[in-house]
Amino acid sequence: MFELNLDINHFLDTYWQKKPTVIKKGFVDFEDPILPDEIAGLAMEEEIESRLVYQEEDKWQAESGPFETFERLEENGATLLIQAVDHWHEDAQELVRPFRFLPNWRIDDLMISYSTPKGGVGPHIDNYDVFIIQGQGKRHWRVGEKKPMEEFAAHGALKHCEAFPALIDVELEPGDILYIPCGFPHEGYAVEPSMNYSVGFRAPDQNDLISSFADYCLDNEQSAERYLDRQMIIRERPGRIEEQELNELHRLLTERSKIPADLIPWFGRMISEAKHELDIASSDIPQTNQQILDLFEAGAQFIRLGGLRAVYFQQSPELLFINGEEFSCEGFTELGHHLCDQDEVAGEIAELLSEDENALTLFTKLVNLGYWYAA
Repeated sequence: MFELNLDINHFLDTYWQKKPTVIKKGFVDFEDPILPDEIAGLAMEEEIESRLVYQEEDKWQAESGPFETFERLEENGATLLIQAVDHWHEDAQELVRPFRFLPNWRIDDLMISYSTPKGGVGPHIDNYDVFIIQGQGKRHWRVGEKKPMEEFAAHGALKHCEAFPALIDVELEPGDILYIPCGFPHEGYAVEPSMNYSVGFRAPDQNDLISSFADYCLDNEQSAERYLDRQMIIRERPGRIEEQELNELHRLLTERSKIPADLIPWFGRMISEAKHELDIASSDIPQTNQQILDLFEAGAQFIRLGGLRAVYFQQSPELLFINGEEFSCEGFTELGHHLCDQDEVAGEIAELLSEDENALTLFTKLVNLGYWYAA
């Protein structure tokens, strides 16, 4: 549905996580996959994260949804933002697919904003990489250099940064794409009523990873090794922590992850868990293995649920991690990897399923969980 007009190898070598760039006509003849009225409808739903940002008497204001009315959007200077629209809107989900030249585990979500003229969220710095696609209307963007900058709360729900000189100063038109790596300050304001689509990519930091790994160890370990003095002698300087003691503490902290493969059970669950609600509609009457085969025979395609995360590791190819759960595809890794690599599956896996009962049973389970659905 959307074809990216980009020299991907050149982009990865020159720009990815290095410097921002504008991709003019990144999508040729771009058509919005969703209408402003549909965006407003999503903002009325309890399960969907939404915000309304505007200025009042030169002070920034932000409200969180769900919303019942949208009077603010009848005035200039307002922006409505919806997170994880790829979880809820099938056509909008198509905007994520062209960016799967990057690994799936890095993809965060698709955020969509609708702004009235002069609407924006102010100058800020994101902790993720993002492609911002211009939909209907025009928007003026400025992007500055990555360097230490003062950040402050412009509102309880808005973190801004100090003013900055622009490396990029551009007006985007429909189909243009602005790529901004993590850490570069930027600001954008609508020139006219406009839609923007932001495909964000996770960039976890050390604190995020350590905190998550510690939580996993606490939740999943029955026992933990305790510090033990290997040798104790009379201490002439009792206030000093000796080198061998610090070394032993370091060993204790790293024992859980002596080799990279030790991280697989934790990281697989962590990175595949959805950060936002999923639009799961599991059936009250579970499908049987034979019914799944019959659907393939009838020509059905099975589509992966929007926003569902599914990954596997090169080091442990028999394990799948889907929506925070671990599954085994031992004996049929071809199927498991195909499910993680592709958004849709059809007749190409039907023969494999018909020949391997375990593979069919797993796929039927995933369908009954609502993770894949027939179309």
